[in-house]
Amino acid sequence: MDILKLHTGDILELKKVHPCGTRQFRVLRVGSDVRIVCCGCGRDLVLDRLKLERAVKRVVSSAESTSAKHPNETIGKDGSQS
Repeated sequence: MDILKLHTGDILELKKVHPCGTRQFRVLRVGSDVRIVCCGCGRDLVLDRLKLERAVKRVVSSAESTSAKHPNETIGKDGSQS
């Protein structure tokens, strides 16, 4: 079994629906325990990493892939990119 690469800011879709009706959770902290927050109601959960990896259906958006698109690009104070 491969270890799921999780990063702070990732959005995960779980197999089971949360009682508020959504399946998406945002990762806040990664380690042996993973802290996630429900994107629907804001409920904060701390789960064992192995239990979370079994519950994840897919990674909807990865924080690392969005921040690593242009590593040499800087954004100025006015919002312009150089």
